[in-house]
Amino acid sequence: MENPNYISSLQNPKLKRILQLQEKSRNRKKESVFVVEGKREIDLLIKANYRIEELFYCEAFHEEDDLSELLTLVKANYPISKEAYQKIAYRGSTEGIIAIVKSKNHNLDKLVFTSNNPLILVAEAPEKPGNIGAILRTADAANIDAVIIANPKTDLYNPNIIRSSVGTVFTNQLATANSADVIAYLKENQFEIYSAILQDAVSYLTPNYQTKCAIIVGTEADGLTDEWREASTENIIIPMQGKIDSMNVSVATGILLFEAVRQRNRNQN
Repeated sequence: MENPNYISSLQNPKLKRILQLQEKSRNRKKESVFVVEGKREIDLLIKANYRIEELFYCEAFHEEDDLSELLTLVKANYPISKEAYQKIAYRGSTEGIIAIVKSKNHNLDKLVFTSNNPLILVAEAPEKPGNIGAILRTADAANIDAVIIANPKTDLYNPNIIRSSVGTVFTNQLATANSADVIAYLKENQFEIYSAILQDAVSYLTPNYQTKCAIIVGTEADGLTDEWREASTENIIIPMQGKIDSMNVSVATGILLFEAVRQRNRNQN
């Protein structure tokens, strides 16, 4: 007997809604939901206590038994035809499972730290989803306490960010705000501020990152705004050995964060 929830029509309103949510940030913000594709990403968001509103899976790629636990968690689940799935699939590779998920509140006051000396990253005005995703992967790899996006240009639930972050948009503790509010938050909570700025800077190897601190990075094109130069405890620089004076922001982020992690691990040992 065919499942009454089975979707085969390419004109089904639920499929049209998914496409609108994938394509339009204003729709995601208006409805406070977003779309996630892939079993790994869905597993990560469940562990991070996100709530799935609707789940769509293609039986051509998944047997119900493979998803039995997930289908138990999500009552609003819909098997769909291969053609219907291919219409809404965002990735080139096919994984056969897509979810509509409730967004979280990412205000600064929602940040919670279990450490007395948290290490956080602030990225000001990153625009390219690929860079944001790479930064989030790096932050997850370093296991830092939070990532703050200052002056955000792209919403966190952009499908390209979710894809390029390989789901680490769900594993990191995230907040967004304008730079002035982020600076006020860091000052109020007594964070040392280390801004990656070329001018009046010391080597990134110089500061002591074992304290309660924030590492601040900007874009390759524009760097950080003057607000961060004025607020900085110390400006830091990665000395360039070649002919150019900057590198990709996600690469620079990795160098800075793992130096901080190295210092902290040394202190623990």
